[in-house]
Amino acid sequence: MAGTAAASRGRPQRVSMQEHMAIDVSPGPIRPIHLISDFFPHFYPFAGPTLRAPGPRPAVTPALCSAPQPQPDPEPEGDSDDSTALGTLEFTLLFDADNSALHCTAHRAKGLKPPASGSVDTYVKANLLPGTSKASQLRTRTVRGTRGPVWEETLTYHGFTRQDAGRKTLRLCVCEDPRLRRRRRAPPLGELRVPLRKLVPNRARSFDVCLEKRRLTKRPKSLDTARGMSLYEEEEVEAEVAGEERGRILLSLCYSSQRGGLLVGVLRCAHLAPMDANGYSDPFVRLFLHPNVGKKSKYKTSVRRKTLNPEFNEEFFYAGPREELAQKTLLVSVWDYDLGTADDFIGRVQLSSRASGEGQQHWSECLGHSDRRLELWHPLDGAPFQLSD
Repeated sequence: MAGTAAASRGRPQRVSMQEHMAIDVSPGPIRPIHLISDFFPHFYPFAGPTLRAPGPRPAVTPALCSAPQPQPDPEPEGDSDDSTALGTLEFTLLFDADNSALHCTAHRAKGLKPPASGSVDTYVKANLLPGTSKASQLRTRTVRGTRGPVWEETLTYHGFTRQDAGRKTLRLCVCEDPRLRRRRRAPPLGELRVPLRKLVPNRARSFDVCLEKRRLTKRPKSLDTARGMSLYEEEEVEAEVAGEERGRILLSLCYSSQRGGLLVGVLRCAHLAPMDANGYSDPFVRLFLHPNVGKKSKYKTSVRRKTLNPEFNEEFFYAGPREELAQKTLLVSVWDYDLGTADDFIGRVQLSSRASGEGQQHWSECLGHSDRRLELWHPLDGAPFQLSD
């Protein structure tokens, strides 16, 4: 036995492979694993520091230093709550400055996220903000049964001026038709808002924009008293500005030398204030040349039912020389017709040499030139007329 031990000391000792793998050949203390997510950054992108590549270690282990954050994973494919999952809308905007009109052409939508019903019957609804929703609301026809509807329909806002382009925003909503789904006030599938101040007059601009979720606004405290009432409501209208205009009217003036009098054309109104419970009005226009007396100084257009953007295209005549007409005042007022009760006053315009702004300019230019037709949009004033005989 002693001889065997002496012989083993005389030659190098052999170590098996299993014994070799069991030996810890890494010098220094063993570093603890702080987070299991350090080894799985792909599945835990929100984790803290990650392990660095192995390298030479100092004899003394320093404090752990912060490692660079992992790169976020790409957005998952398929349906999600992100805005890109709601689909996109293609449309074109054109500000026709010569005719004071804004044209919005809805082309198509792509990749709409279907509601619980599965199929999609959609239309595009447009609103100019700020302002009353009914007055500026336009919509396309409904396209049924597709997540990629094609409308190719143009919505036109008349009376759109350069001042409007500088302060208004166009809101476009892709909505499901509630009449086909037998439900009311279904939330839109998506919406977007386009500030109009960047539009170049008389130059069309095309858009292909991702739809977003409809914004919610906090209810006033006075409406939160009912038990179970939601604290949030869908935002139908951008916060309306106090003293917002009551609408506009397009008038044409022409002094006819052949007929020896003034031709007044009532062409159309736009964005009138709603006066009826249904959110619309039944507008008509009254004309009065002051201080004339008698029926020949008063005219009235026909009534247009249930609209806030009526088109009249009616013309009236006031006889008299230009020098005499220059001393008078043309009073134009817009009313809402009510059967059996007094008509509701919507707004008025005063044209004369003593008026201010566009009312004075339009009147003076018309009487200064014969046989020249001048058209101009006038904002309606909510104050009643105050004239002295």
